[in-house]
Amino acid sequence: MLTLTCVDRVGIVAGVTGFLARNDGFILDSQQYADLETGRFFMRVVFTAGGPGFPEGRDALVSAFLPVAAEFELDWGLSASDEKPRLVVAVSKGSHCLNDLLHRQQSGTLSAQIVAVVSNHDRLRSLTEWHGVPYHHLPVGEGGNAEQERAIEAVMEEAAAPYLILARYMQVLTPAFADRLAGRCVNIHHSFLPGFKGARPYHRAHERGVKLIGATAHFVTSDLDEGPIIEQAVERVDHRDSVDDLIRIGRDIEAQVLARAVDALGERRLFLNGNRTLVFR
Repeated sequence: MLTLTCVDRVGIVAGVTGFLARNDGFILDSQQYADLETGRFFMRVVFTAGGPGFPEGRDALVSAFLPVAAEFELDWGLSASDEKPRLVVAVSKGSHCLNDLLHRQQSGTLSAQIVAVVSNHDRLRSLTEWHGVPYHHLPVGEGGNAEQERAIEAVMEEAAAPYLILARYMQVLTPAFADRLAGRCVNIHHSFLPGFKGARPYHRAHERGVKLIGATAHFVTSDLDEGPIIEQAVERVDHRDSVDDLIRIGRDIEAQVLARAVDALGERRLFLNGNRTLVFR
C-alpha cells in the first residue's frame, strides 16, 4: 500500500500509476483527492505483484520508487496491507471505549494493534489483562502531569508504538506533550464538536434540550478540543430522555466513533490536511 501527499500539480496520478505499470504492479484499489483550497493532493493506492517485473522485497520497491517521489516532492509511505500500526490506549475509569477496542482486536476486526494500556487508575487492569494486553498504572503524582506523561512516552517507546489513543482518558494533556504527539494522538470526545466542548457535555446538552447528541474523534492538539476532526456520529433524542439516558446512548456512539477512527488510522485512510482531516472510504 502506497500513501502520499504533496503540493498539487499535473501528472501525479500518471506518475504513480505509470510507475506501477512499468514494474508489473497490479492496482487493487486507488483513491485520490485534490484540495483546491489548500493546493494539496492526497492519494492511497493498494497494489500487488502482477508479473515477473515486480521488484522483489520492500527495499527494492522503495529504491525503484524514489525517483518518482523526488520528482513530485512526495511525503509518502509504503506498508504491507496487513501491517497493523501499533498503539497504546490511555484510559481512566470508564471502560466502554476500551472494552469495545479490545473486543474488536480479539475478534480480529480492529485494523490496528493495541500493545499496551496506560491509566491513571487501576480499575481496568483485569479487563485489559484478560485480553492479554499489558496494563500500566501510572497515577499522577507529586511531579504532576508532565512526569506522568513522560512515563506514558516511555511505555510507547518500549512497545514501539507511535500512536496514543485516548479512550475516555480524563486528563488534559500538557501543551508540550500534545505538541510532541502531533498527528499521533487521537481522542474521543463525548460531544458533537464544536458544540459543548469541555466537561459535562451531556448535562449541558440536556439543559439546552438538544434533539441530537453525538461523539467526535479528533487529533489532539495543545488547544483543548480544537484538533482536526476524524470521525463523528449522532443519535436522535427527545424531551423524554434524562441525563442518564443521554450518557447511555452517548457511550454507544463514542465506542463506535472511536473504533472507526482507529480503523481509518490503521488502514492508512487518514490524512492530516491543515486543521482538517481527509478520510478515504
